[in-house]
Amino acid sequence: MSESTLALETLRFPIGRFEVPQARLSEEERQAKIARIAATPAGLRAAVQHLDKTQLDTKYRPDGWTIRQVVHHVADSHMNSYIRFKLTITEDHPTIGTYDEAAWGEEPDARGADIERSLQILEGLHARWTPWLVSLPESAWQRTLHHPEMGDLILEQLLAMYAWHGDHHIAHITELRSRQGW
Repeated sequence: MSESTLALETLRFPIGRFEVPQARLSEEERQAKIARIAATPAGLRAAVQHLDKTQLDTKYRPDGWTIRQVVHHVADSHMNSYIRFKLTITEDHPTIGTYDEAAWGEEPDARGADIERSLQILEGLHARWTPWLVSLPESAWQRTLHHPEMGDLILEQLLAMYAWHGDHHIAHITELRSRQGW
């Protein structure tokens, strides 16, 4: 991998690419991932604290989204995730829907809306989602779903993905802030 390709890869995946866990998670690992999901709204709010309009409209990497688009994307993604989790618990091996994240990120609300609305969505969603995750019995974590792009998964693999997802996008913002000296 060339130096410029490696640099772009680091900008795109500041905490590394997501890797689907192949082994069962222990109860402690599962609880740690739930805690990471629970921490996402506060972490995202802290990452964007005191940023002005120009900073919010700065791309975190070349050909990437602006900070504003990242915040709105996390809200969009986690709303979809909550529904994916509920479908997996309430249906037998559902095929979950996907959505065109890039297209959603170009919609007027993602490009220009106040980020406070998406931060509030995340806070409310996670206040409901995380206690529900904690309440799930052991057997629930082995329920299966079909992801059209990733294939068959068990619920705890989806949990790992969304624990990574919040950290991944928070790092986009905090790394940009560090590089820019904000």
